[in-house]
Amino acid sequence: MNIVQEPLPAGQPLADALIQDYTRVSSFYEYDPQEERSWKERLDWLDQNEGVRVGREALVSRLREYNRLHNPEDAVAANLELLAQPGTAVIVGGQQSGLFTGPLLVIYKAVTIIKAAREASRKLERPVVPVFWIAGEDHDWDEVNHTYVLSASLEVSRVRIADGHEQGKPVSWTELSPEVWEQAAGELERLLPETEFRPGLMELFRTCAASSATLSECFAKLMGHWFGKYGLVLLDSADPALRRLEAPVFEAMIARNDELEEAYLENSRLIKEVGYTLQADVREGGANLFYIHEGERLLLYKQEGKFGDRKGKVAFSQEELIGELRAHPERFSNNVLTRPLMQDSLLPVLGAVLGPGEIAYWALTRLAFRKFDLQMPILLPRESFTVMEGTLQKHMEKYGLQWKDVADRDALRLKREAWLAGQDSLNVGDRFEEIKAAFTAMYDPLIEQLGTIQAGLVKLGGANRDKIVDQIEYLRGKAKDALEKSNEAGLRHFDRIELSLFPLGKPQERVYNIFYYLNRYGADWIDGLTGIPYDVTGSHRIIYL
Repeated sequence: MNIVQEPLPAGQPLADALIQDYTRVSSFYEYDPQEERSWKERLDWLDQNEGVRVGREALVSRLREYNRLHNPEDAVAANLELLAQPGTAVIVGGQQSGLFTGPLLVIYKAVTIIKAAREASRKLERPVVPVFWIAGEDHDWDEVNHTYVLSASLEVSRVRIADGHEQGKPVSWTELSPEVWEQAAGELERLLPETEFRPGLMELFRTCAASSATLSECFAKLMGHWFGKYGLVLLDSADPALRRLEAPVFEAMIARNDELEEAYLENSRLIKEVGYTLQADVREGGANLFYIHEGERLLLYKQEGKFGDRKGKVAFSQEELIGELRAHPERFSNNVLTRPLMQDSLLPVLGAVLGPGEIAYWALTRLAFRKFDLQMPILLPRESFTVMEGTLQKHMEKYGLQWKDVADRDALRLKREAWLAGQDSLNVGDRFEEIKAAFTAMYDPLIEQLGTIQAGLVKLGGANRDKIVDQIEYLRGKAKDALEKSNEAGLRHFDRIELSLFPLGKPQERVYNIFYYLNRYGADWIDGLTGIPYDVTGSHRIIYL
């Protein structure tokens, strides 16, 4: 592996400023991740405020049970023993449980969590445990029921689980049949090229799926298989046993909901005042909590002294909602604004690994943390990578392409057109333009003269001229098609570059699935990722293979 840093804009000004100009956004975040003193200050705060979180013993007991089922590695058990001890901190990050683990960025987030925890432990001379928060409570099935691979025929191919999910139901509550698992496995297997790694890779997935009732369970087993040996502890936010531990935190969120709402609205006002765009929906009357009614996850709002949903399916007074919580804690879950508070109420979070969008919406939460006597942790950008396979490197060298050329879709299109034009030894495009210009120069005066014979001939002549020009254009199009066909191999090289690095017009890490790369390079590829030096800035790097 050869690693080279190359720019790739995140497209999130708040996330960019956190790393590039922290003073501009210091009023929205608590710590500058690049300042050495931030790490010691955050650790000191955790030590002094042990009592604001759920008890370690109960938390670790539940995490032991969950990881024993899905992530039974010795390194995980050892880290949970450490987490049970006061003074141990965590680096945490999370994602939805996507099919085959979803896009590559999920893998990169896990790798970042592991490396950041390792680096923090070394720097602070204190145990720091990596934790991955599986967002199983999320209910957007269309976001997680598919993934993409690049097929041998150069198509961005989608693998999707067949329908059967109930609208609004949390992903961790959605059970899948053996037939559904096999349909997805068979589809992926057909798309992956035949390699020495494919049989073992598909066996791994089928084994994980066979012992999984839900997408979240299969996700956990796959992540445990790849990262458990690094001590990565897994947690499912929809775990009913965990929810019971969270009940006092939810009760405080309900009882002090007006204070939370005020904090989010104030932060949103301050962010807009300095010219940034909000990355999460902050509305007056928003409770920022979900209630699960008859399997459907409903976002709650406050109106006329009641907590209810927009569909009018449920309505509770504050006392009634707290009563529901005490009787059925599993029916409650967080939204994107209260999840950070819940995370820090459960875990001694030294740092949270986040993507650019997450960093942007966390800016809305600083005052809410303080309302709960909490403090926003250090925010650590997820590391960003693009995998550049050897064949792509050769293609780029052949056509004189640099990273900046392929990172800009329009620039790559112009390079492609310029290369194709360079293959036109007859200079067909210019010659057709010359012929059109010469033809119209001769024909237009004749049309005007015909008008002296009969006025109607001018209109007829114009229509006749346009038909002839259309035929010239038709022949030019055919000539261009023939030119492209005769240079098809080169054009496919351009297509492969674009489809490999920026499929669907997006960075590779946001589209393609890890199974494609494991099928080509084997499981050692993940070990290679964990060996890349940690970069606290999360700057984009290219992995040359």
